Order: sequence, then C-alpha cells, then structure tokens
Amino acid sequence: MDKRPIGIFDSGVGGLTVVDKIFRLLPNEKIIYFGDTARVPYGNKSKDAITRFSKEIVKFLLQFKVKLIIVACNTVSSLSLEALSHSFSVPIVGVIKPGVIEAIRMSKNKRIGVIGTEATISSGAYKKKIKSFLKRAFVVERACPLFVPLVENRWINDSITASVAKRYLSPLINKKIDTLILGCTHYPILKKTIKKIVGSRINLIDSSTAVVESTKRILEREGLLNKCKKQKSKFFVSDKTDNFVKLAEVFLRKKIKAEKHIL
Repeated sequence: MDKRPIGIFDSGVGGLTVVDKIFRLLPNEKIIYFGDTARVPYGNKSKDAITRFSKEIVKFLLQFKVKLIIVACNTVSSLSLEALSHSFSVPIVGVIKPGVIEAIRMSKNKRIGVIGTEATISSGAYKKKIKSFLKRAFVVERACPLFVPLVENRWINDSITASVAKRYLSPLINKKIDTLILGCTHYPILKKTIKKIVGSRINLIDSSTAVVESTKRILEREGLLNKCKKQKSKFFVSDKTDNFVKLAEVFLRKKIKAEKHIL
C-alpha cells in the first residue's frame, strides 16, 4: 500500500476528464493536478517548447512526492513522453498507448479514425502506435484545432461548436471508419456533440478511461494502491482560476478549490 498521491497534468481543463475517471475507478487515491492554463493550447507549440513546459510541471509535481504521473495530454504524450521518462525516475504514463489498444479491440473493420491537436496529428504518434500493433489497420487522422479553445471557453453545447464539429468529422465518416479515437483529453467533454454527428455505429474511444484503467493495473502490480481513506486532492493552474473552477464543477460534479502557481 502507498498513500502518496498521483500527479496529473494537462495544458488546461482537459485532464479533468482523467481526474473524473480516477475518482470513479480509484476512489482512495489522492490527486495533485496541474493545468497549464497560462500556456494553453499546446497543440500549436513546438516540440521543444512542449517538452520544456512538461519538465517544469513534472518538477513541480515531484515536490508533492507523487508515486506516479499521468500525462493527461495527448500532445505531450505524442511529443515528449520519451524525454520525460528518460529525465525522471517516477513512473510516467501517457494516454496514447491505452487508447490505441482499446480502439483496436473495439474496431471490427479495423478502419480507425483519430482526431487531435495539430501537434498530435502532425507527430503521427497514433498512426505509428496503431500500425505497431496491427499493420493492416486503415488509419485516418484529422486535426481539430478549434475544439480545445471551444472547451476552454465553455462553448460546449453551442450551435457553433456543433457546426465546427460537423466540418471536422464529415471526412472521417466518409472513410467508413467504425472507431474514432478522441485523441485529446479535452475532446470527451464534447462527446455528446461528436456522437450526434458520427452516429451510433462508430465507437468513440475516450483515452481518459483507457489511461486510468492502465494506471490501476500498474498500481496493483507494483503494490502502490492506497487502501486507506483518501485525502483531499489539490488542484493548481498557471493562470487565473475562475474559469477552471467553473468547468471543474461541471465535469467533476463537485466544488473544488484551485490555487494559482506560476512556474
């Protein structure tokens, strides 16, 4: 048993989808969350900048003696996960591999779509990972750069968001995919809108669920689960807290406090 907290970080509020799954699947675990709201979105940043930001955040989380860190950001997972794993001894879990494994399991025709930020899609990380498990898979990718700012600004059920989503998703639907990976932890927040557009025949893969299930297996295997009553989780952001707190209350269905911390 290990009472130390789990560290989670994202470019903004998207990682709260991972926090929500932790609260459900690992209810005894304490979380230290950092949302880099001052520098969101990461999707239009360079690899060097994203890696630098990520290392700064990991160093901050390590001050809380975290036992494991979840990179709740697909852009960081696709561009900087290897650099982080080489730089720090704490176990670091990304969101790409768990989502890919689940997508391959769910897909019947092995025609898989991936949506993500410009940086994630440009990296080809999802396509490479899918092909490494299943060479014959047909993979079609699409960058959806407006989704993150729409979520961050709480335009979740807006008609403009639905219109943008339709424009982004129509080319993937036309490719006859039967499974779609939501390759950004912000995107599950738009799941209802996305589902209306793609229809019930296309499986939506929420990487936040997949990464938490993977994390649970790691903690069980390494004897790191906390079996005692959970301590209060802590939330930090790099810019003003108001919008983050309002979104957190919607997605976590509870009130939280967030502290501003400038890296």
